[in-house]
Amino acid sequence: MPIVANLPHSGQLVPSEILERLDPAFQNYLPNQDWHLDHLYDFLPEMGITVLQALYSRYVVDLNRAAKAPYFGSFWQSVIAEKTAFDVPLYRTPPSPLEVQQRIEQYYDPYHEQLQRLLDGAIAQFGTVYLLDLHSFLGLIEDEICLGNGNGKSCGDRLISTVDAAFTAQGYQVVRNKVFSGGYITRHYGESPQVEALQIEVRYPVYLNAQQLNQDRVPDWQGVEFDRAKDQFQAVFRQIIDALILIQ
Repeated sequence: MPIVANLPHSGQLVPSEILERLDPAFQNYLPNQDWHLDHLYDFLPEMGITVLQALYSRYVVDLNRAAKAPYFGSFWQSVIAEKTAFDVPLYRTPPSPLEVQQRIEQYYDPYHEQLQRLLDGAIAQFGTVYLLDLHSFLGLIEDEICLGNGNGKSCGDRLISTVDAAFTAQGYQVVRNKVFSGGYITRHYGESPQVEALQIEVRYPVYLNAQQLNQDRVPDWQGVEFDRAKDQFQAVFRQIIDALILIQ
């Protein structure tokens, strides 16, 4: 099937040698990660969708940032974040330039090489591939689902409208290119004429218990909100597959 799903921010592993360099306040909890999307979307392979999922935390390297200088800096722009999204310093001992480069070579480059291989394989087999870049969020906007295609640059209207209609059919409130218009992965791979790339952002309370989200700990994914969302998301993706693949 010519659909590849990518989960670049759902990993939570942090190697001990990196963890011990962080400020003690962040050694047990790192905020703004795409909590439990691996569990939420674990049905995708059974539907025939190829899935690539990061194992390591976005604080090891951020796979959704361009590998360009400054490599160590802004949470929103650099491959390795110096501070949180709320501008709080992360490190008591920052990584050296050599350590930053080693992280990129060890964690960033292999992931993108694998993603490119998966896309190339689908292109060779099907001619065109749909890349769904899956994320979650809290803050900036209060909409439930935000679809981003770089304001029309990373995919055409058919893909974004198909996904919009599928979420809307399940009762979700959907916006397009509102703050989250697509990060590096969507924009970079969407430059290929054979790749239709779309970023899908899901607000945390859509699938997580909102009462947990004000606490400095990883929220529990097991609960009625999660089970309900997962059932609905399966229906969403069945409709997407039917529209894009089965009905040609």
